[in-house]
Amino acid sequence: MIFTDTHTHLYASEFDADRNELMQQAIDAGVSRFFLPNVDKSSINAMLELHNQFPGNCFPMMGLHPCSVKENYLDELALVESELSKGNYFGVGEIGLDFYWDKGFIKKQEEAFLKQIAWACELNLPVSIHSRSATARAIELIQLSGLNVKGVFHCFSGSIEEAKAITDMGMFLGIGGVITYKNSGLDKIVSQVALKHIVLETDSPYLPPVPHRGKRNIPEYLLLTAQKLAVIKNCSLAEVAEQTTNNSKVIFKQ
Repeated sequence: MIFTDTHTHLYASEFDADRNELMQQAIDAGVSRFFLPNVDKSSINAMLELHNQFPGNCFPMMGLHPCSVKENYLDELALVESELSKGNYFGVGEIGLDFYWDKGFIKKQEEAFLKQIAWACELNLPVSIHSRSATARAIELIQLSGLNVKGVFHCFSGSIEEAKAITDMGMFLGIGGVITYKNSGLDKIVSQVALKHIVLETDSPYLPPVPHRGKRNIPEYLLLTAQKLAVIKNCSLAEVAEQTTNNSKVIFKQ
């Protein structure tokens, strides 16, 4: 079985002490493909170093995270555009909207989001979308743009109506550890979504699945999410691995 983690910050400092060991453990367990979303200019070098170390396993994306959209966002976007022009990336991400932490930059977040989805379409690249407390607005902006955006709504936690709107656009739901949380309600939503619309992710080091809540999320924990998904869909773990990895190949062409 081959599993794909479509969204992991493995390059983050939280993994500096044992990154190689954790990578090998994950690969031995079948989790051998990792897509790395960028955050802002501070994360680019570490992300690319990890890709260079594991070019067959780690695939970088380029984008500006909505929580990094601040006063200097135009400089950050210029760097993203410059990096994307090099042609070395597998997607545009992590981009999107975050209305949970800071509502002071909403308009600038929306501007940055629209610029980056336009670049993705120009370059025929998928996107990895962060939409915390903003899924409906992210969907609306994509629809209003008229662009044929492809990719993943990362860490999906919206309603069944939002899930349907996303899949109707030909996009995918990124499902991680939240699906194992007792009161998240995500299991009920996912039960109504076909496996052909779903990809797996950890968002490590964040959002670890049960029974590891409150701890650092690691790559191998993707299996716990996959096991939960297999239970929800009443299918084998092998079927989850095959379908979600095939979905990731459709998205990222890798």
